[in-house]
Amino acid sequence: MTEVGHLIAEQGQRRLPGRGFWRKTWAMLIKEFIQLKRDRVSFAMIIMIPLVQLMLFGYAINTTPRDLPTAVLLQESSDLTRSILAALQNTKYFKIVALPRNEAEFDQLLASGKVLFAIEIPANFERAVRRGDKPAMLVAADATDPVASGSALSALGQVIQGALSHDRAIPVTTTLPFEIRTHARYNPAAQTQLNIVPGLVGTILTMTMLIFTALSVTREIERGTMETLLAMPITPVEIMLGKIIPYIMVGFVQAAMIIGIGVLLFGVPILGNLGVLAALSTLFIATNLSIGYTFSTIAQNQLQAMQMSIMYFLPNILLSGFMFPFAGMPVWAQWLGEALPLTHYLRITRAIMLKGASVSDLHYDAAAMFVLMLVAMTIAVTRFRRTLD
Repeated sequence: MTEVGHLIAEQGQRRLPGRGFWRKTWAMLIKEFIQLKRDRVSFAMIIMIPLVQLMLFGYAINTTPRDLPTAVLLQESSDLTRSILAALQNTKYFKIVALPRNEAEFDQLLASGKVLFAIEIPANFERAVRRGDKPAMLVAADATDPVASGSALSALGQVIQGALSHDRAIPVTTTLPFEIRTHARYNPAAQTQLNIVPGLVGTILTMTMLIFTALSVTREIERGTMETLLAMPITPVEIMLGKIIPYIMVGFVQAAMIIGIGVLLFGVPILGNLGVLAALSTLFIATNLSIGYTFSTIAQNQLQAMQMSIMYFLPNILLSGFMFPFAGMPVWAQWLGEALPLTHYLRITRAIMLKGASVSDLHYDAAAMFVLMLVAMTIAVTRFRRTLD
């Protein structure tokens, strides 16, 4: 064999993976598994993210909502009205939670979001039915969430007719002896943009504010600048406020940009007070920044901080009412949703922009966000003080 042939054969042997190649690859594989085992946060995310998704989609998410909160304004009390109430309560769509005394309270319940449906039965209703005058029963629906209200409204007539078909209080006819007038308030055309754009404000702010502050402390540690902060005469509260306040301004600019685009391009109205919306948006931004700062004091590096943010963002999307009707979720899922700032902010933005709601209508959600912000700030300061120690 010529010298050139020997060189070609030698190069071919070098290209073939030998025992050393596989031994090194196996060692690297074992090393990665050991490192993954030590990184408990990453390992927990591998297990928890698919588990949480499966549990939430399997048990909490319901695209055909049931037991929707309903108010009934009774202008008379008769056998027929009691039969109608019983028929509504026996359905799986409506759950009577309030009996307003007048039309002002009737409207306030809808505007505040305490109920999704409000039904008014006028005076002398049964007498008009017996005379064959076919009176009207008003059904007002909160259409800011078209998915939640649409299915219930479409089934309303058939549900009541089927429930009253054997009731002796009304004449026997093939159709209902009274008219059901439905009024979809706040979004009569069921435009998706009117529902999505106010929700996007909170969703985008949640994602960006969490990521910004979740990386703040871990970035200082990885860059080695934390020692400089520790050597300075500054308290944990001062450090936290110094890191959060600039991002409040950034979040405010983001919110103004999203709302402005929604108004100009998609025709989303702002019927309420713009100053109230700005103030409550600032509160929401501060709440998310405090939660993100808490994550940054728990995580050991930026990867863990990002993983925590994603893990927290997932239930916000699914349980806040942004993607799926909140009222249609089971009670335990609603309780979890009430502990999320995004749930309350979605109610606030939709109520102010689409309903023209005032501060008195939003006091519960505003107070809930304030409490969540205080809890997150307390945990963040406590955790950061331990880090200093």
